[in-house]
Amino acid sequence: MFDDNSYKMKMSKTIEVFSKELSSLRTGRANASMLDLIKVDVYGQKMPINQLATITTPEARTINIQVWDINNIELIDSAIKKSELGLNPQTDGQLMRLPIPDLSEERRIEIKKIIRSMGEKCKISIRNIRRDANDEIKKLLKSKDISEDDEKKFEKKIQDYTDENINIIDEKVSVKEKEIMTI
Repeated sequence: MFDDNSYKMKMSKTIEVFSKELSSLRTGRANASMLDLIKVDVYGQKMPINQLATITTPEARTINIQVWDINNIELIDSAIKKSELGLNPQTDGQLMRLPIPDLSEERRIEIKKIIRSMGEKCKISIRNIRRDANDEIKKLLKSKDISEDDEKKFEKKIQDYTDENINIIDEKVSVKEKEIMTI
């Protein structure tokens, strides 16, 4: 029998990953999740900053990183500088301050393009999941495990999930673009 729930779960997971990527994009405000995608090469492996320090946002334009092990300060500093965030940490003992500069108009437009491209990649993933589901439905029909009525019913269900998720992606892209363009 065809399990449409597994495809629904895959689509939800794709949206979840997309949301996480979106939240790490830099807006004009300080946000601890901006650092989520930065990995630091430490203890022989790549670790996220939040596993090496306490991250707080005391003000709208500042992120504080309280590093637990003083030996990791330079590693975290260089990882942040190498990232695409365009931030320059200021170190004071084991405390690092990340001032968040205002976004220029060009940078805002650049970020909007990045958001749209991320949204497009996510939609492609959703459509690929739909294609996989439809392939499975066709195989089940061919092997006579489901009827033609079931085929139509399942294809409609999968298409509804696809439309629903693509609308969610469009909504998230639109909200993030507004957030980026708001000064």
